[in-house]
Amino acid sequence: MNRLAEETSPYLRQHADNPVDWYPWGDEAFDRARVENRPVFLSIGYSACHWCHVMAHESFENADTAAALNRSFISVKVDREERPDVDAVYMEAVQAITGSGGWPMSVFLTPDRRPFFGGTYFPPDDRHRSPSFPSVLAALADVWTNRRSEVEEQADELSRAIASRSVIIRSGPRSSSLGSLGGSNDGVDLIDVVTKELISRFDGEWGGFGPAPKFPQPTLIDIALRHSRRHADDEPESSLAMATLTLDAMAAGGIHDHLAGGFARYSTDDQWMVPHFEKMLYDQAGLLRAFLHGWQASGRPDYLRVVEDIVSYVARDLTTAEGGVHSAEDADSEGVEGKFYVWTLDQVAEGVRRGSLRPGEDPTAIIEAVASWFDLTTAGNFEGTTILRRPIGAPLGGPVDVESGRRLLFEARARRVRPGLDDKVLTEWNAMYASALAEAAFATGNSDWTLSAVSIGGFLYDHLRRAGDGRWLRSWQREGGAKHLAYAADYACLIDCFTRLAELTGRAMWTARAIEAADALLELFHDDDNGGFFTTGHDAEALLVRTKDVFDGATPSANGVAAVALVRLGALTGFGRYTEAAHEIVDLVGELLIRHPTAFAHTVLAADMLRRGLTEVVITGDRPDLVDVVRRQWIPDAVMAWGEPTASPLWDGRDPGLAYVCRHYACQMPASDPESLSMQLAGIFR
Repeated sequence: MNRLAEETSPYLRQHADNPVDWYPWGDEAFDRARVENRPVFLSIGYSACHWCHVMAHESFENADTAAALNRSFISVKVDREERPDVDAVYMEAVQAITGSGGWPMSVFLTPDRRPFFGGTYFPPDDRHRSPSFPSVLAALADVWTNRRSEVEEQADELSRAIASRSVIIRSGPRSSSLGSLGGSNDGVDLIDVVTKELISRFDGEWGGFGPAPKFPQPTLIDIALRHSRRHADDEPESSLAMATLTLDAMAAGGIHDHLAGGFARYSTDDQWMVPHFEKMLYDQAGLLRAFLHGWQASGRPDYLRVVEDIVSYVARDLTTAEGGVHSAEDADSEGVEGKFYVWTLDQVAEGVRRGSLRPGEDPTAIIEAVASWFDLTTAGNFEGTTILRRPIGAPLGGPVDVESGRRLLFEARARRVRPGLDDKVLTEWNAMYASALAEAAFATGNSDWTLSAVSIGGFLYDHLRRAGDGRWLRSWQREGGAKHLAYAADYACLIDCFTRLAELTGRAMWTARAIEAADALLELFHDDDNGGFFTTGHDAEALLVRTKDVFDGATPSANGVAAVALVRLGALTGFGRYTEAAHEIVDLVGELLIRHPTAFAHTVLAADMLRRGLTEVVITGDRPDLVDVVRRQWIPDAVMAWGEPTASPLWDGRDPGLAYVCRHYACQMPASDPESLSMQLAGIFR
């Protein structure tokens, strides 16, 4: 019997009609495996994953393959986005076995949850030196029945490997790393260290850092922009050029949706042209911030236009009526990857001629302009069709006929079958997006963006906390409400989100909520022996190992986000426990920040803040003119307090109607006019 129909996860529900006797993760499945002495097949994926769909169609919908699974295994399905703790543990096993990982993830376990074999996608027949899924099932069923001692030996070995790979333990005295990384103005400049590595990896033709496949890496772009801001006089080109070429190439490429806004997950080629077409909320959050900072650092209005398009896409296509934001859109529609997004010349011509042409618009001229601008050809650039892209460096808004064509093609595309929507609302990703949107709203003064960011923050606070004790939860859906205990990444992103909302609105309520989330993070997740935060809380299900998320991946690590958020919250509140916890994270990672800085890029930002110190800006009284001066600046390591006073020492002894700029425990003379404040802020980087 398939038991997924009652689950709330869209990914699990996608498999509810499979002939496989699926279980969700839980004791029921493992208890049955133990009683019947059967191994467990664990399949982990997510709803927007193209190859997850492929394996489902080829194997899980196949009656013969399902029969083999049902005969010899207990099968368990997991949505990695709802259960990142389970995913993290067994991803370590797959990487130990194969040297790499990915999704779909296929792992075989003993009834006591120890892995003994694993991989990712298995095809339905033998191909490319990869065994077929049926042959894998047959071989493992035989091994389980006839060579159990080998299974037990492998399970023990992999369990030890998971434990050794999953937890970083501080190896030296605390001062060994803090003195050089996080505690001295004279220590190692990690922004310089990262930038040198980025220069060595930079693709000077197409941007990005490394070969295909190319993933957006917003934190690395941000570090390059910070380096250029800091070294504008002595190094005016290299780091800024790396950031801007990367932003230009992504905005021009097929990874960017030129009709509706937003970005696909990654590019399979080095030109950012052919994406895997799924759109993830966390990518919209990261790239919103990258293009926002690109605009602030360079002054280029086309970057702000990209920000506007991302915000429009999320508001139109992902936002719920209640105020939360859905997780993702699939790569596939009608069973074909990218079908929703690609075009032929005939489809373009039909879309333009059938569209709502305005007076004076010439359809022939529009078709020709669109074909030229977006490089549409008869042969196409993707399986006989064309993924829209524009020339690098060309403005986002093209000539009049191109803009008319974009409008008409958007109308035409709206008549197509849309990709599937993953409609769950994840705390972590929503907080990431609301934080970036709050920063954009503050920088631009856009009141609609302010309302949206506040709405998402309010939705999270109202819907993602458990009644009674206020324990944060991971995932919400309209039917089923909130479920799964939130993880360290959720709490870390909430702290960052609430502090950004406090800076945006001047409301003390948001600072209080940030404090509440930070205190819960310390209480539930803190490693009292080694510092940093475990992925799961002390009250969560015990897995094979209690992991720590310290490496940046598709999203910044939980510990990296926590370190940055706690440094900023410590400066805003004056509470040393937050700054101390951030120091511990930097200390935990230690010299790895120097040896492998791009793997810990978000933690590098925290270490740099601790080394250099933050700029604190306090504006007392009703002085919107002074607040506007701060809006117009990009000071990456600044925190701002204004509006409603809090109990923070930042407010102690302040006269009303003035701006105070403080750094390194010293404040400049209070500024009473915009010109004086502007001069003080400009002097920070001199």
